[in-house]
Amino acid sequence: SQMTKLLNLVEEFLNHKDWKYERIDGTISTLNRQASIDRFNSKDSQSWVFLLSTRAGGLGINLATADTVIIYDSDWNPHNDIQALSRAHRLGQLKKVMIYRFVTRNSVEERILEVAKKKMMLTHLVVHSGLS
Repeated sequence: SQMTKLLNLVEEFLNHKDWKYERIDGTISTLNRQASIDRFNSKDSQSWVFLLSTRAGGLGINLATADTVIIYDSDWNPHNDIQALSRAHRLGQLKKVMIYRFVTRNSVEERILEVAKKKMMLTHLVVHSGLS
């Protein structure tokens, strides 16, 4: 998610269920980020959920042990979402990665997704026209 308030709600639910998880957002130090990643990726990990804010968890994180990514809210910049998805879909990934994106019909989320798709099409056109 882009919003830490949403991560807080999910965290509250996970605590209520007594499920183990890891979390990285903009308030977590670099040292603690790596410790969370290492715990999550370890063979004997008790955590099966990793909460990431899209921008804090977008670059340089390897979560190849994850097999499911859920995007609760899309970014206006589609490349940020792609970076977030790429945390699980990495070299060394041995499992099929399932990606789910939550979008509420007739909402701002739907509009963000439309704009993001157009931006991706423009990127594709510009990159491919530059190769000719």
